Amino acid sequence: MPFVKLYLRKGKSPEYLRSVADAVQEALVAQANVPRDDRFQVIQELDDDALIAHPSYGGVNRSKDLIIIEITFNLGRTVEIKKNLYADIARRLQNAADVRPDDVMISVVEVVKENWSFGGGRATYA
Repeated sequence: MPFVKLYLRKGKSPEYLRSVADAVQEALVAQANVPRDDRFQVIQELDDDALIAHPSYGGVNRSKDLIIIEITFNLGRTVEIKKNLYADIARRLQNAADVRPDDVMISVVEVVKENWSFGGGRATYA
């Protein structure tokens, strides 16, 4: 189960936001073996002064259109799967929403299965 947080600056259209969210989900399905209906995403639109990122750290050239993507999912995906996921997210965002690959920053947080509760106060996987 992935839980995806998307952080970007305010001012984008609802259609753009949906395209971004859809592109990330499709990459998760294609590269990380996530079921299509396993979709939990939060889009956080921020003021300019609330999204601080170095414009060239890591050898990339970021613009004001930076999207920071935080993906929390179960422990166990290989480095190769993660590399493929990062590349696919960047490619899909470029194709779907004209996002430059340098404007895509991704962080993966892996947790053990017992850290999830889908609702009802139950530890879903414990």
